[in-house]
Amino acid sequence: MKTVTIYTDGACSGNPGPGGWGAILFYGEHKKEISGGEAQTTNNRMELTAVIEALSCLNQPCIVELWSDSKYVIDALEKGWAVGWRKRGWVKSDKKPALNPDLWEQLLNLVEVHELHYHWVKGHAENPFNNRCDELAVAESRRFKA
Repeated sequence: MKTVTIYTDGACSGNPGPGGWGAILFYGEHKKEISGGEAQTTNNRMELTAVIEALSCLNQPCIVELWSDSKYVIDALEKGWAVGWRKRGWVKSDKKPALNPDLWEQLLNLVEVHELHYHWVKGHAENPFNNRCDELAVAESRRFKA
């Protein structure tokens, strides 16, 4: 399997509010930047959308090194929380409803296709790829500001 490195980030101006997401995919010498946004969303929805859109670019099963500054995304995937939420009908262990089940369902379906390795990176710090994803996400969110 090919190994692809993906960096993702989401941004929201207000939470909820106008939001954006950005991702960078690396394969060998190839680099692809993608981004998008929504007029009314949340930061967590944009974090999830960034990963979904990036994985959707892959046209075959890959080993994926996923880098994100979202503990929500990394922990829910790496620790199996999201799989548990789905098994319980999108209910968390504390009996409260899991948020964003529509996006988690899409993401879990994509994760099952690939071999993912999860990496949390501190946001707004020294990582140039995470910072670039943040720039893409913020730029997209600004497109939706009134």
